[in-house]
Amino acid sequence: MSEKNTTQWDAGRFLNTLVYFGVIPFIGSINWLKQMFGINVKTQEKPKLVLVAGATGGVGKRVVQRLQQRGYKVRALVRNANRAREILGENVELVEGDITLPETLTPQVTKDIEALICCTGTRVQPKEGDTPTREKYYQGIKFYMPEVVDVPEIVEYKGIQNLVQATRNQLIKASQKIVCDFTNPSQDLKETWGALDDVVMGGVSESSIRLINNIALFSGNVSTANSGGFASVRTRNFEPAIDLSEYNAIELRVKGDGKRYKFIIRSESTWDGIGYCYSFDTVYNIWITVRIPFNALIPVFRAKTVKNAEPLNTSRISSLQLMLSKFEYDGALNPKFQPGLFQLELEYIKADEGKFLPTFVMVSSAGVTRPGRPGIKLEEEPPAVRMNDQLGGILTWKLKGEDYLRSSGIPYTIIRPCALTEEAGGKALTFDQGDNIKGKISREDVAELCVQALEEPKNYNVTFEVKEAGS
Repeated sequence: MSEKNTTQWDAGRFLNTLVYFGVIPFIGSINWLKQMFGINVKTQEKPKLVLVAGATGGVGKRVVQRLQQRGYKVRALVRNANRAREILGENVELVEGDITLPETLTPQVTKDIEALICCTGTRVQPKEGDTPTREKYYQGIKFYMPEVVDVPEIVEYKGIQNLVQATRNQLIKASQKIVCDFTNPSQDLKETWGALDDVVMGGVSESSIRLINNIALFSGNVSTANSGGFASVRTRNFEPAIDLSEYNAIELRVKGDGKRYKFIIRSESTWDGIGYCYSFDTVYNIWITVRIPFNALIPVFRAKTVKNAEPLNTSRISSLQLMLSKFEYDGALNPKFQPGLFQLELEYIKADEGKFLPTFVMVSSAGVTRPGRPGIKLEEEPPAVRMNDQLGGILTWKLKGEDYLRSSGIPYTIIRPCALTEEAGGKALTFDQGDNIKGKISREDVAELCVQALEEPKNYNVTFEVKEAGS
């Protein structure tokens, strides 16, 4: 039995659609207010929120200072907030916790962080213990017989393991460009999407998008009555526009009903401009990942391809749209289209294949692979290597901590400094890989490297050793 060719058109729903997307101005339309009063509003991205573990240590406190100087928001993970406040000052967010006690690494510690710099380590001190000796010990001026205060296995391995487990999901998410996260929707996201159906052309199809059970549910009833045949949901224009210029593709995580849908992305803020479109098939009731290369998008205007159109301006993404349509392109029919009920579930929309930045920077130590390595001459090695067994296997456990981080899937940078000193920074540095160099380096320079690692894609999933040149 076929549908009737004509059905009562809902003018009120048509008006509501135009108002929602700011096409018709009303008192709640920000775009209209800007145009009327000449308001020029610039929205600046907030600095990353960086968690610093070991924030009161010799390297950690310098990392905090440099992050603040660069405009980052900083959260310091500390054992004792009162003592930390004396060291770090009043302008740092403090959270109490201990990496050796996983129960203290609560959601309050990890909430909203976008990166982590880990400067934790086993406390080592000179056996003599008097103040002059301690000062010389930390200056690296003279060798004094050391002793460990903590248990290296607990700090260097299990502590890193606890920290990785507590932050993994958050940091992996932060390493990707999540455009829409429906598993944990913000209030802004809930207010961004709205229905855009063929009612705008006289049709009667009707759809909605609802955020329920950690997914977005795009569902409704699509009808071909009144020459219609599409239902869709679209975002309001992003303010500011989203910059995806460092990425090559969009990825959707969806569960559908076996129908073919369209994903449309726009770089114009105009209501009825060119959209860049990609059709994808779903598998009934099975979650799939749909990867959409930007160079596979088809420029369209009202389902007609636009010849000689400029490529999508990925530096200025203004809106997104999902659609179920009777048509493919240029009058061709959607081979999997059927009028009636439909539903498509979504977990996320994110950018893919970009110049990723590390989100977990770990300060380890040069020498971690040398204990027990064939061909090593212990008498020529630094004290930490020669005394690894006497110090509770500190380097061995550091290496295990490194390996755990590398296997976690978190984008990382592991910095292995040579002997740390309290000397002034700014020296020329020597970098290497393979764990062979010996020498010294200022804590100032290590802190600077930690912060720089967050800002440089070439440090993505890299381990390196570093020392002061000529040391």
